[in-house]
Formats: sequence, C-alpha cells, structure tokens
Amino acid sequence: MATQLKLGLFENAQANDSGTATWRHPDNGRYLFDRLDYWRDTARMVEDAGFDFLFLADAWGWADVAGERPDICSVEGLDLPRLDPAIVLGALIPETTRLGLVATGSTLLEPPYAFARRMATLDILSGGRIGWNIVTTGTADTAVQGFGVPMVGHDERYAMADDFMQVVYKLWEQAWEEGALERDKSGRFADPSKVHRISHDGPYFRSHGYGNTSRSPQGTPVLFQAGASPAGRAFGGKHGEAIFVGSGSVEQLRAHSTAIREEAVKNGRAADDVKIMSAFSAVVGSTEEEARRRYAEVADAQNPDVTVASYAWFTGLDLSAYAPETPMTDLRTELSQTQVARFAGKTVGDVLADWHAHGVGARPIVGTPEQIADRMIELAEGADLDGYLFSPVIPPSSTADFIEHVLPILKERGAIAEPGDERQTLRERLIGTPTPALADSHVGSSYRRSPALSEA
Repeated sequence: MATQLKLGLFENAQANDSGTATWRHPDNGRYLFDRLDYWRDTARMVEDAGFDFLFLADAWGWADVAGERPDICSVEGLDLPRLDPAIVLGALIPETTRLGLVATGSTLLEPPYAFARRMATLDILSGGRIGWNIVTTGTADTAVQGFGVPMVGHDERYAMADDFMQVVYKLWEQAWEEGALERDKSGRFADPSKVHRISHDGPYFRSHGYGNTSRSPQGTPVLFQAGASPAGRAFGGKHGEAIFVGSGSVEQLRAHSTAIREEAVKNGRAADDVKIMSAFSAVVGSTEEEARRRYAEVADAQNPDVTVASYAWFTGLDLSAYAPETPMTDLRTELSQTQVARFAGKTVGDVLADWHAHGVGARPIVGTPEQIADRMIELAEGADLDGYLFSPVIPPSSTADFIEHVLPILKERGAIAEPGDERQTLRERLIGTPTPALADSHVGSSYRRSPALSEA
C-alpha cells in the first residue's frame, strides 16, 4: 500500500456494547469491566502491538420500551451499569507510554467549561495523548430524563454542538498561550501577558472568564466524530480530524469517504486533512469452517430477547410494536437516525434478525487470517480509508486473535507500521501534523491566531 493504515481499538466501559450481550461467552473477559486489571492488560496489549489509540465509547441513557427499562437489560447487562470513560483513561495514563487515549463526550449533556478542564487535564498528564469523540447524544432520550433537560431535535443538536465547540476552542486555544507557565522561583509562575479572558455569548452557551487549566501539549485534543446524516457530515467536515464510518462494501465506504472529504474542502481544508477510519470486526479461524463455527457460537451465546430492547435503546423505536413486514422507511425518530437509515429497503423483521447478529457494530469478516488481511487492504485501497477502528466481537479474545494472526500479515505487506519507540503526541502520530497543535487549516486554530475573536 502507498500509505500505512492507522489502527484504533473500540472498547466500552461496560459489560456489553453495540447492542449485543455476549458476556456469557466463555472467552469474554469484559464482564469484569469494572476491574482496573482488565483495562490495564487491554491497553498494554494493543500498545505493544502498535495500535495508535484506545477508544472508549459511552452513553448516558438506557433501554426503554413502553416507558420502562425491560428486566432483560438487567439480566443480560445490556445497557447498565457502566463507568465514566474519562476516568478509566486517566487510570491508564501511567500504564502506557505511546498509546493514544480517546474518550467520548456529549455536547448536549456536558457543560463546556467543566468538560474543557477535564480533557485538558488528561492531555497534560498524558503528555498529549488524548482525543475526544464528539457526540451530540442522540441514542436515547432516557439520557435527557436523567439530566432533567429537554431533548433537542437531530439537526439542532449539531447547531448546539457547533456553539459548544466555539466555547472549548476559546478555552483550549486562546485562554492560555503556549509558554505562559514559567515556574521561575526567582521570577514569576506565569506570564500575565499570555493569560487571556474569554467571552462567549452564543445561542446555547455562555462563558466569561479565564480558562481553568493552562494550555495542554496539544491545546485541543484530537477531534474524532461520526455522523452519517447531512448535518453530521457537515459538522465533521468542519471540526473533525478523524472521522469514524461504519462498515460496508467498497462502494458504500467510498461514498462516505468522498462526502466527508468534500465537506472538509468546503471548510477550507485539504481533503486529506480528515482521516477516515472504518469500523471493522473479524472472527479468525485456521480455516473458513472453523471461523464460521466460532461466529455461530457468538450468536448462540446471546439471548434473543435482548434484540428489541437493544434497538429501542439506540433509536427509541420499539420494533415489537410493528408487524415484521413493516418497511423501515415508515418509521421516524429524532434519536439515532443513522441506525434507521442504514436499514433502508429492509423490513422490521430483517432488522431484528440483523441486529441479533451484531447490533450496531460492524458485520464481522469471518475467515482465515489471510482472507481478513486481504479484505482490509481491499477496502482501504478501494474506499480511500486511512485506517480502521477494530471492534472485538468477544473482548478481549477477538483483539488477541487479530493481533496474533492477522496483524503480522498486514505488517509483512506494509499496510501497518511496526511499533516504534517514539513518544509523539496523538495528533502528530495519527493526523500527521508537524507539531502537536491543530493544523492551521482547522477552524479551531483561528482562535489561537486571533485573540480578538475572544469577544465574538
């Protein structure tokens, strides 16, 4: 391959993820998600293998069917309990040296001032290895019930997120200049000429005063985003540095990549300023037959009663209330429209069958190590991908299988770099910028260059 692919590991600080419940599988170790040992061992495993980052997804809501959380959710650990991903990643900072650490954070539910401090703190303590997966929290209206705030419509959530970004850019890029801290015991601790008051009065957020932390190594954490709707793509083209897309055919993924890069260009950026990373799962076997058998064991480990509750968690739609032959195009939701749009042309019955197999996650490639490596290279070259977000079907054993059997083939073919000893920031390593800071073409850098914008 002309360029080497980047790799991230998708994980979740709860027993199950992606709308499936595989915790009963004998090889599943993440049922002990609330033990630090699980996260330490996982982080060290992927860092040693050369992965670029560990990504922790998150959600605030819970499954809701007809106004109640079904008992099956507690029985199978579907949606609750979970841990705060930022705190989990904070605990992994001293356990790793090169690995990027990416946390999900909500622009609907988080106050931007407090959120900016938390992420800057992590970036400072990690030496610049932090990323933020920006979400507008559209997967469950139960989240807003818990917070006691109103749900906001789909496209408006992106307008709200844009306002949120302006606040955090001012706090991260403008409030404290690089070099403001001097720590000179014979002089001064900080240079007052490099510490600035910010001012923001937006349609959704207000913030006036001084940043609570000094500038971190990267300033703004690396910005990750995923959104398949027109509003989501427009937001990603403006703000995102690495964009997650789902799985699919070469043609489908190519269309996503092209649309996202076009949005970046509309915002004055180069098409390749945005790194496109596709969701990817694999079930590895020494033969195709063995791989298929192992995948069948995954489905057998799941309770089918989980499926209806799980889909409702992500979309707010109770599919049990519709006849199996109902076209999905007849259904409407203000929550995760991605999980409805992806099933265009399908019926409710089709979706229930598909969702039981792999939930919101990528349909895994099932085969030998060579077949899986071939498919990864084929997709990357044909769809203009920059890398993959690997999602283990059974954590952590699927990750270990991939590292042991598939990764060596990808490295031998030059598709993945061998891990080095360099301790770059996450932005330098993943995005390829010459310094840890946001690229000059990124909208966030304008806040750093133009202090007058603090009064906008």
